[in-house]
Amino acid sequence: MDFLTWIIVGSMAVYVLQGIEHRRRVRLLGAHLAPTQVEKLMGGLIEGYMRALDEKDAERSKQVWAILDNSEKTLADQLQRLSETFAQEKAEDTRVSTLPLALPYFDRLMPSHTFDMREALRLHAKAVRAACAPDEVDLATRKRMAFTMTAELLLLQHTCHWFCKTRTIASMRLMARQKTSYEQVLKSVAPSTLQAYQRLIGKG
Repeated sequence: MDFLTWIIVGSMAVYVLQGIEHRRRVRLLGAHLAPTQVEKLMGGLIEGYMRALDEKDAERSKQVWAILDNSEKTLADQLQRLSETFAQEKAEDTRVSTLPLALPYFDRLMPSHTFDMREALRLHAKAVRAACAPDEVDLATRKRMAFTMTAELLLLQHTCHWFCKTRTIASMRLMARQKTSYEQVLKSVAPSTLQAYQRLIGKG
């Protein structure tokens, strides 16, 4: 075969292997998410914050924030359980390439250019727990905490998409679905989250 043919064959092989690896990762993460309501709670909180911020009636606003408080605590509990069950997976199955593009099984060949999804989920579970609003807080502070929590949830979502696909695709999905850039999310999370996250992905 000539050189061009080899290029075509090689590209097709990479594409097939990428598909196999992506499906494996989706199944792995999905198996741990399935027993939980993490995805539903995350979506409900992000939408709920928008409704609460737009609510003009004081009594109704108080009720909405109370519901969101409970949802935050429930999500924190479920994320903790998710991180604990996912931690039981093998390291070779939970590595995530830090390259912007996916190369099949690169994470196994060059583990120094990866981060561990088990550690990432532990980080996010801790960050969400810390971002939960306390029982007694004034409205202005509560709104600021909701903004931070939203950023924490979007970063968690980005990490999950990164694990299943690539960082580039995760960032594109974030922009398409939430109209927010990856860089803006990083600026909006708690400083402790950002510091731990940058260490995890090798930028700290």
